[in-house]
Amino acid sequence: MAETIFSEMSRLALEHDAINLGQGFPDTPGPREVVDVAVAAMHKGWNQYPPAVGIASLRRAIADHQRRWYGLDVAADGGVVVCSGASEALSSAMTALLSPGDEVIALEPYYDLYGATAALLGARLVPVRLHAPDYALDAAALRAAVTDRTTMIVLNTPHNPTGAVLSTAELESVAQVARDHDLVVLSDEVYEHLVFDDNRHVPIATLPGMFERTITVGSGGKTFSVTGWKIGWATGPADLVEKVLGVKQWFSFAAGTPLQHGIAAGLELPDERLAHLGDDLARKRDLLTDGLRELGLEVFHSKATYFVTADVAPLGVTDSLEFCRSLPERVGVAAVPNQVFHASPVGVETQVRFACCKRDEILADALLRLRKL
Repeated sequence: MAETIFSEMSRLALEHDAINLGQGFPDTPGPREVVDVAVAAMHKGWNQYPPAVGIASLRRAIADHQRRWYGLDVAADGGVVVCSGASEALSSAMTALLSPGDEVIALEPYYDLYGATAALLGARLVPVRLHAPDYALDAAALRAAVTDRTTMIVLNTPHNPTGAVLSTAELESVAQVARDHDLVVLSDEVYEHLVFDDNRHVPIATLPGMFERTITVGSGGKTFSVTGWKIGWATGPADLVEKVLGVKQWFSFAAGTPLQHGIAAGLELPDERLAHLGDDLARKRDLLTDGLRELGLEVFHSKATYFVTADVAPLGVTDSLEFCRSLPERVGVAAVPNQVFHASPVGVETQVRFACCKRDEILADALLRLRKL
């Protein structure tokens, strides 16, 4: 188990005093209402272990959020487990439901945790590639990936690193495969509120026959730009959530008590406030996209998330991994090669992911530095 690409690029950024557009974390403090509640909780002395399943107020807030936004009837007691970040929720669900020799399908490119967790469990990750520039799901390829060993589909929408948002028709094709083959769906929806323009996030659990076979993962850290808090959750039917909790309790036992109070306050903000969380990020996406295009790069339109993907081949690059490893020292900018999100780099050798979730002046400085190329 080697150093993750995120750790490597962040380390190189620190070594060379580079602007870090590699690891996906904002450089803003987060909503004042959310931070103030967490600070107040600390001063009130709420600093000891919470229940392994999460504090009651946060579980109620998560359940209410799922009901208000998506019409999902999630039980605060039994249908929600709070985790130490969405990463723990994903790993716990995979550990609870996969056995050695099982196959799990994931949309490629995929968050590297999926492959690492599958490998630790002795399971096999089977990629179904989304191709640039539109990153549409090939329903026939998805169906062809199913074998008699397939037990799970890991779905990620809004999608990291491409910024794709699956349509209802694409989600229905996933749901049809899951229903036909009696598969569990692990749905990574951490960027659910960071969707741009007129695009709309639809949880697959809202489709007919899917709630009972879907574990949905969310993230307070991503939603409210406080990624270091590591507060995530899994929701779904009680029988599946119970299995997630059964594993998660042995990983971290519980996530930070005062931070859970802060995220609960965030989820209770007016709906219009949550609806506009992505507006400023969309403007930053445009700033970075326009700047990269001015450098002569092909940039694939991002509909959501913290990220923008560009093809750096016009710079004479043939290997994005080598390019990204040298970039901090060469020009003082860090980025992540998309090939690390693929089982094979063939066809994506020159694609690079840049994070747009930074202050405007930081993005402008990064673009200025990139001009040295």
